[in-house]
Amino acid sequence: MLRPIDNYFLHKEEPIKSCLQSLRDHILNYNAHLTEQMKYGMPFFNYKGKMACYLWVHKKYKQPYLGIVEGGRMTHPDLLLEKRARMKVLLVDPHKDLPIRKINQVLKEMIGIYENTKIRFSISK
Repeated sequence: MLRPIDNYFLHKEEPIKSCLQSLRDHILNYNAHLTEQMKYGMPFFNYKGKMACYLWVHKKYKQPYLGIVEGGRMTHPDLLLEKRARMKVLLVDPHKDLPIRKINQVLKEMIGIYENTKIRFSISK
């Protein structure tokens, strides 16, 4: 029996499904302290027990994205703020190869925030 987090990916249509699965694999392999769980109906990634980022599909643009929980503290130029003060998103075109360099820059900056700042909220177990 598949876990709910695995089902999330299986029920997406191509090419969004493959893009999200590649993002998932990349995030989990980027840093050993990044772990996944299903939270709020989406795949969430925690850094040392703190909610760090998540994967979702943008309703307006119909593109997968990497949402950064503490994105409001980040300066990467490709992150979109939209209507949220705390979170920013990185849109990913599912018809192209993953922009690995850009994703790594975002993940590096995100982890830096968690390493250099006290983040108050942690995951519930």
